[in-house]
Amino acid sequence: MTRQAVPLDIDLLRPALLAPVGPWSRVDLVAETGSTNADLLAAAARGAPDRSVLVAEHQSSGRGRLTRSWESPPGSGITVSVLWRPQEVPADRFGWLPMLAGLALLDTVREFCAAPSGLKWPNDLLLGPEGRKAAGILAEMTAVTGGGPGVVLGIGLNVGATIPQLPAGATSLAEEGAVGVDRAELLVALLRRLAAREAAWRDARGDAEAVGLRADYRAGCSSLGSRVRVELPGGESLTGMAEDVDVHGRLLLLDADGTRRPVAAGDVVHLRAAGPADS
Repeated sequence: MTRQAVPLDIDLLRPALLAPVGPWSRVDLVAETGSTNADLLAAAARGAPDRSVLVAEHQSSGRGRLTRSWESPPGSGITVSVLWRPQEVPADRFGWLPMLAGLALLDTVREFCAAPSGLKWPNDLLLGPEGRKAAGILAEMTAVTGGGPGVVLGIGLNVGATIPQLPAGATSLAEEGAVGVDRAELLVALLRRLAAREAAWRDARGDAEAVGLRADYRAGCSSLGSRVRVELPGGESLTGMAEDVDVHGRLLLLDADGTRRPVAAGDVVHLRAAGPADS
């Protein structure tokens, strides 16, 4: 049985999140949808405003990175997408958005759960002593209509689900000791941190160094310092030491012959234990 099933209440979420009190311009909640990202991408094409939020109690066709699916039982987690239109920022710096979202998620989870936690590059949340996946992030560009280009970013976080309800290798806050977490409180904390990270990055025109984003990411990334295999979108794979992230957020992979290669996209597999970055 799902441990966390208290319904979210839009009448409580909006006063805490909407401007002028909160940082968001629009907040909507639906009981069920196929994909919050797909819905918000469609809304963006119709002119939805910058800093729009869509939350779902359940999504039946959730998407993850590299065409994967994202599954969780109804009412057991956080499923949210946000729309940003950071027109002040050069498009080649947009790659930092899912990474800053990962940091906002990591900081929020650490507030509610004492288990070891860290980010697997670029933005999967690993939780617990076994480093199981507890959350994922997907960022997608919008069409250049209705107010300029933008990014829709979706987050799926397992809160109250049990191991039998989750895909293999996944976990939840409850399974790692954070039982009885109030999802509404968690969601508000996450969206506030997310907005603060993005606003600082936007004010700096996407300069990750200027706002300490790159340094914070290094501190929170469990992949760095580990031997990894990176499965690239085209089917090729690379193996080496995950040495660092560069100013564009690319993973710097040091291979056996000493060649350093920047990786912009891919799925990381840790080949040896990478202690979650919990400090």
